[in-house]
Amino acid sequence: MSRPRYTPARSWQALSDAEWAALAPFVLRSGPGRPMADPRGRMDAVFRAVTASGPWRGLPEEHGRADTVHRQFRRWAHAGLWTRLLRAVAHPGAPVALRALEHWICRAFRRALRLLGLPGLVLARRLGLLSALPAPPWLLPDPDLSAMAHALLFRSAHANGGLPERHIVRAVRSLLRMAAGRRRIPSCLAPA
Repeated sequence: MSRPRYTPARSWQALSDAEWAALAPFVLRSGPGRPMADPRGRMDAVFRAVTASGPWRGLPEEHGRADTVHRQFRRWAHAGLWTRLLRAVAHPGAPVALRALEHWICRAFRRALRLLGLPGLVLARRLGLLSALPAPPWLLPDPDLSAMAHALLFRSAHANGGLPERHIVRAVRSLLRMAAGRRRIPSCLAPA
């Protein structure tokens, strides 16, 4: 795991040839079905939509229909594209062109978290890319901490002949509450 960090913000601009060359191996897949007409244009549209904080329907018409772009974004999320890109960007030997897209990839991953669920949160935490999280890490569920608390309670129960002491139960219960994260993230703490 690398040291947790936020990525520097980068406003949207069309993908350069070097950036597309770094992304193309992840995006272009062969297989059954009709090939996408313009994958580079679609990726540009997705990055433009995720860097804007508004809804998908706010995407300019020059990128095509917003629902088509959003559908492709969801397909890529289900196919694991955003997860693969996040891992590639976090790798120490990532190409410079791919590193330049780190902010956009983190934003896309953050938007895909509803589809990716808890494993996506765990991945972003473990990679140390805080920009890929939808809120500050201390407000989000931490499955690693939850597993540690359960193990602590289990060991305590076996060490004391069946029932753990009352203060240990209270401590583990509060630890589990903290590990579960907040139900609602205040809008002032949600990243832009």
